[in-house]
Amino acid sequence: MLIDNFKRKIEYLRVSVTDRCDLRCTYCMIEDMKFLPRQEVLSIEEIIKLISIFNKLGVKKYRLTGGEPLVRKGIVDIIEYLNELKKKELIQEHTLTTNGTNLNKYSEILKKNGVDRINVSLDTLNPERFKEITRWGDVNKVLEGIQAALDSGIKVKINTVVTKDFNDDELIEIINWSEKKNIDVSLIEVMPIGSIGEERFDQYKLMSLVEKDLIEKLSLTKSNFRTNGPSRYFERNNSKQKIGFISALSHNFCDTCNRIRLTCTGKLFMCLGQNDFVDLKYPLREQSNEDVIKMIEYAMTIKPKSHDFEIKKDDYKGYINRYMNQTGG
Repeated sequence: MLIDNFKRKIEYLRVSVTDRCDLRCTYCMIEDMKFLPRQEVLSIEEIIKLISIFNKLGVKKYRLTGGEPLVRKGIVDIIEYLNELKKKELIQEHTLTTNGTNLNKYSEILKKNGVDRINVSLDTLNPERFKEITRWGDVNKVLEGIQAALDSGIKVKINTVVTKDFNDDELIEIINWSEKKNIDVSLIEVMPIGSIGEERFDQYKLMSLVEKDLIEKLSLTKSNFRTNGPSRYFERNNSKQKIGFISALSHNFCDTCNRIRLTCTGKLFMCLGQNDFVDLKYPLREQSNEDVIKMIEYAMTIKPKSHDFEIKKDDYKGYINRYMNQTGG
């Protein structure tokens, strides 16, 4: 069992299987992004070995992220391995976060291999806006992928990053569209992760203002519903839909943090909002499983109490010096 210095039980691992992505969302990365050389990236076999070690240490919940996890060659091998662990009741759930562009291809495979649910990043339903924020994406391809996932029987949730003066006027439309498909929605504050070539401050909208506005317009009431994530959920009257708010800056959720993040290069980040990490690739490749375990146990002693996210105009001291595609959201 993994327990940090603040008595938090760590049972949830987010695994970034690749830093590569077939989109270039403006809040995530720069347009001419340089991806990691393949020799620096963990092999599929190494990722599976690390998952096995974490499982033996008591980690029961897994989420595959990226980059875009469905562009990683061999991703099905990881999904099949997690399904085998689930069948043996060695893990409680395995989920996946995706941009949705490859769901038409993979939905049946995900369902067959026991994926409990998928989170799809969808920041607009407007084709022109979608092309602008992703720099070249086709929203219809994503919507078709979401429908394919629903048709296969997979539970879907929408993640929407709220960007000031871009999609903050479209949130109700996204929520209503999702409700018709029995999909829950989480609205997320912009986070200061990575230098993206434009001012983060100009993207940021205080989530408490969004929350107040939607509570009034949609008659939302607080829900007791919880997942492994940080969303604070509300329900709509006469609807099963749940609306979540994730306020990483204005209302942090660190007291109940139960998660750690493994990058595709073997770096273990104890906090999304801190730069500290331990390197598992070296002991994995050059030493023994016992040395990997020692490094993971050491990581628990330096997991911080909270993050230090901060967004100020023309002030980058609160920014995290890596891109979101390296650790996932």
